[in-house]
Amino acid sequence: MPGLPRPAQDTTALVTGASAGIGAEIARVLAARGLGAALVARRRERLEELAGELSGQHGIRAEVLPCDLTDPDARRELPDRVKELGLDVDLLVNNAGFGTAGPFHKSDVDQEVQQVRILIEAVVDLTGRFVPAMVERRRGAILNVASTAGFSPLPNMAGYSAAKSWARSFSASLHVELKRYDIAVTALCPGPVETEFFDVAGETPIEHVVPKFAWVDVEQVARDAVSALERNKVEVIPGRAMSAIVGASKMTPREVALPLLGRFFR
Repeated sequence: MPGLPRPAQDTTALVTGASAGIGAEIARVLAARGLGAALVARRRERLEELAGELSGQHGIRAEVLPCDLTDPDARRELPDRVKELGLDVDLLVNNAGFGTAGPFHKSDVDQEVQQVRILIEAVVDLTGRFVPAMVERRRGAILNVASTAGFSPLPNMAGYSAAKSWARSFSASLHVELKRYDIAVTALCPGPVETEFFDVAGETPIEHVVPKFAWVDVEQVARDAVSALERNKVEVIPGRAMSAIVGASKMTPREVALPLLGRFFR
């Protein structure tokens, strides 16, 4: 049955965006379950610090793979770098990303394109490079970090919400395709979480629209993500309050919801 892969000496969980936030916390939850980690991000120092923590506390093998995921050549080299370590990727966590906010016509177009490269292009690239071997072994798992922003278009966060909507759709399709090969696929759809995301994105409408009681701490997000992947759920929304908000939004007609969102997210 598809689910969380069993720990083994020659396998690893490759986690992107592992230098902080949700990625780092997911690596901690997986390490506590005995799964080794291949940590991917640009900041080597942060990765080495986390790798030392994981191996010291849980006795697992933690490897550091600094990489700029917006660079196609750097992504192309990742499978060979993992292979040189004598490891197979049994679990792929596509977590790396950042968000932009503000009216699209005032946005930095280069930053918008970079957002697409890391939230969509990198996910397609890495999934395409690691999944064929999972299919051949008939085991594996993929966790794609989407967002509750992917449940509806968000004026003033147009690029981000569209990319996260794509992540949900891509994950759901793979969930069906890969089940026959005993590969689990889950989309993690958190609402607002206290991480460095907001430091990078700057002031966003989310901070003013979503009430604080609906925010979820990063530890719960990671626990819920791994638990959902273990059960091969199509997607998971951490936190009851956020789940209720998303449920209510699904029942609101788009012609009513969009003008309201435009007003709230201005």
